[in-house]
Amino acid sequence: MRVIVHGGAGGVPDDPEPRQAVLDEAAATGAAGATPLDAVESAVGVLESDHRFNAGVGGAVQSDGVVRTDAGVMTSDREIGAACSMPGVEHAASVARIVRSETPHIFVSGEHAVDLAAEFGVETGVDLLTDEKRERYEAEDPPRGGPREHLDWLASRFGSGDDQAGGRSEGDASEKDAAPDHDTVGAVATDGETFAAVTSTGGRSFALAGRVGDVPQVGSGFFCTEAGGASATGAGEDIARVTLSRRAVGHLEDGLDAQAAADRAIDEFEEITGSGAGVIVLGDERAGSAYNTDGMQTSVADR
Repeated sequence: MRVIVHGGAGGVPDDPEPRQAVLDEAAATGAAGATPLDAVESAVGVLESDHRFNAGVGGAVQSDGVVRTDAGVMTSDREIGAACSMPGVEHAASVARIVRSETPHIFVSGEHAVDLAAEFGVETGVDLLTDEKRERYEAEDPPRGGPREHLDWLASRFGSGDDQAGGRSEGDASEKDAAPDHDTVGAVATDGETFAAVTSTGGRSFALAGRVGDVPQVGSGFFCTEAGGASATGAGEDIARVTLSRRAVGHLEDGLDAQAAADRAIDEFEEITGSGAGVIVLGDERAGSAYNTDGMQTSVADR
């Protein structure tokens, strides 16, 4: 089994060595999986449980003070599962897998996704809000009224938290390159015959309550075909506008190797949006990754 994982694209982390150690552990855990689907779920599960990453525990806080998780998974037979807006669910990738494998649907959201998770044995009611994130949110004089008040509040704050790579932006948070919280995690795996890709996130800091970004949207946060798979991370709205993961896999289908496919997808993304993102790609022969932010940590394991 070959697995590549990422810990999010964005700023350079304050603690790169321990984060890299967790990524290496995640990749090794995934490489021990029996199938590519097992591999990506178990790899991302390690990252969802580590507060250093913006997925599961320690995820980004939305405008109402709640952490809501999203994830999507796809296999090379084009079977898809996605789940979003789940408070109290640490392992969003496992819920996405349940949607794929146990329902006739592609996407389940909100409280119904949480109920589905509980029905199939995924733990719910988990406190995902770390003390650090809670203090950061309360220090921002959070809104107490309706959506209009929340929108006014987040206009100067959306994407300005400290959940990306342990770093915070300086200056105007409305600038595209000043949003530091793209610390989405993801994995792609192959057993040499089939592929699986998964992406999981806690979203972006100080987004409107209920906001859903690119991660659980097929073709945006994740994509997989017989040619290979991809997982994206970065400015979610812009990733969705260009369907970054589908674009990267399309380059695999056109004959590029994984590294060239990743490079071209990010070049096109930047040209179209001027924004920041990263992508990991796994093809038949090799793994690749590319980003146009200050940093993106990855790990590859074979077994």
